[in-house]
Amino acid sequence: MAYIGKEPIVGNFQKCDAISVVNGQAAYTLQVSSTNVTPESANHMLVSLNGILQAPTTSFTVSGSTLTFASNLATGDVIDFVMLLGNVLDLGVPSDSTVSLAKLTATGTKDATTFLRGDNTFAEAGGGKVLQVLQTVKTDTFSTSTALGSFTDVTGMSQAITPSATSSKILVTVCGHFTNQTSNYSNAFRLVRDSTSIFIGDSRGSSTRASSGGTQSGNGNMRNFSFTFLDSPNTTSSTTYKLQAGSESGGTLFLGGTYLSSNALYQSAPASITVTEIGA
Repeated sequence: MAYIGKEPIVGNFQKCDAISVVNGQAAYTLQVSSTNVTPESANHMLVSLNGILQAPTTSFTVSGSTLTFASNLATGDVIDFVMLLGNVLDLGVPSDSTVSLAKLTATGTKDATTFLRGDNTFAEAGGGKVLQVLQTVKTDTFSTSTALGSFTDVTGMSQAITPSATSSKILVTVCGHFTNQTSNYSNAFRLVRDSTSIFIGDSRGSSTRASSGGTQSGNGNMRNFSFTFLDSPNTTSSTTYKLQAGSESGGTLFLGGTYLSSNALYQSAPASITVTEIGA
């Protein structure tokens, strides 16, 4: 509930403006920077008169912003200082811009792009945030007779992206549909970053190192393929991700549809490559 009565001044130590003694006068107005102030009580004040600290409530009292001494002061008396202590049992709310970074024992850079974490460190907001998404969609067909192990670029299946930070990761998602001119022939796909093959299987004898692939039971049928890979290119330069393909020697791989347009089972389907920058 809200505070009832006069709200206390908490933890706000102030020295009042100098007060000139008026002969035969006991009451004086308390000000700080020429503005009237109201102490919590006489017991929350230090008042020095003629070099002697005065006893609150007996030597002086306070009402609102008026300090009244027990007896009239005379010419020659000097009010040395008046200190207002606020509520010394409570630190209260610090004034604006009074708590330094050192007082927080926090580390890191404090600016408009960072926030203070629970471990007392300043960090950039948006860890794991999606920074940009780019996609290439291929709706036409592509064919190749390049033998497995050699691979060739799939026309129209590449996407360039320029990471905003070296710490960013790139999530690459590729999907499509394929068939082969020869039934039960193997087909393979490989993901490449610029000129480097990535997300491929280990070398095992003469096996083709690929990202995905498979066979289909008949040349009128399509099979789908898809894969996702989280890459760490560690660069802010433009980077291109692309798909490469190869077919078992003697066969022809078709991407995007069955190869016989006269076949009643002829199908046409798209392929896509999507790259998503994820902030660290």
